[in-house]
Amino acid sequence: MLLMHPDCERCGRDLPADEDGAQICSFECTFCTDCGDALASRCPNCGGMLVPRPMRVGDALVRNPASTERRFTGA
Repeated sequence: MLLMHPDCERCGRDLPADEDGAQICSFECTFCTDCGDALASRCPNCGGMLVPRPMRVGDALVRNPASTERRFTGA
């Protein structure tokens, strides 16, 4: 199950699990679409491809809430 990190690691933008606009790599590094585009769809952490993150909605989100651990460091 994806952790569904709540923010972009690069700019800190909120990325709710029930909305589109997030991209992830296979290690679940998470970026907003704007940052993913600026990174040419390559994860700066592992070099993997960034792809659209699926949404988690409704009862699935209630039963399996998104992570609250923010990844943006402000650097």
